[in-house]
Amino acid sequence: MDTAVVTGAGRGIGREIARGLAARGYGVLVTDLDLDAARETAELLGDRVWPMALDVRDADAHRAAAAAAAEQGPLRVWVNNAGILRTDKAWSHSDEEVRTMVEGNVLGVVWGSRAAVDAMGAGGGHIINMASMSSFGPVPGLAVYGATKHAVLGFSGSLQGDLDQAGIPIHVHAVCPDAVDTGMVRERQAEPDSAIIFSAPRLLQPSEVAARAVSLIDGNRIVLAIPRNRAWLTRIMAAFPRADLRLLELFRRVGERRRRQGVG
Repeated sequence: MDTAVVTGAGRGIGREIARGLAARGYGVLVTDLDLDAARETAELLGDRVWPMALDVRDADAHRAAAAAAAEQGPLRVWVNNAGILRTDKAWSHSDEEVRTMVEGNVLGVVWGSRAAVDAMGAGGGHIINMASMSSFGPVPGLAVYGATKHAVLGFSGSLQGDLDQAGIPIHVHAVCPDAVDTGMVRERQAEPDSAIIFSAPRLLQPSEVAARAVSLIDGNRIVLAIPRNRAWLTRIMAAFPRADLRLLELFRRVGERRRRQGVG
């Protein structure tokens, strides 16, 4: 039985990705900082799924997860899904909030990817990194979070280049969804600086993002943006920074109305 590791699988997208991988026959190690949440996922998804506590800021914890998965069968899929979202002005976050986001969102992906490469080796496999639509351009109100997701996207492409040069048959994928209707997002809805999140025509569902993410293991696509049209707009406008910020202010106003109305 081939195995997979999914971080941040206690709820939301991570849980749905684990569901999709289990349905494909993988044994899935679901990890989360909250062990009880990981256990709940495992209980919901059945015998092929088992839980483990994991703080993604800890490099050794990733290596331990890789070893635990490999004990059950060859590790073929690793999903760096765990993430931390806080909304505020760039200068208003506490030092601890900044450190937590950077370590969780960036180092968590780096440590997880390194552990996956070591465990998969010449046997090959897939590493799926959850980035964001905010990887492509500025996101006022989410400056620190957005910076971490720019880093995830940049790291993913560079990692693929390193693997290709080394002749290691591992495919790296970065998933860049627009806002998703998860607990992580809803927990921020009362905060005015979250307005840009709610500017999307609708919040994506975790299950639809997870299905697209899991489908990446059928190929070698590096970047998946959901939806594609929002990604193109974001990328094009990022080439004109001052005009982009003016447009984003219009989006923010739309998002603020929707945020206040509780619309998703």
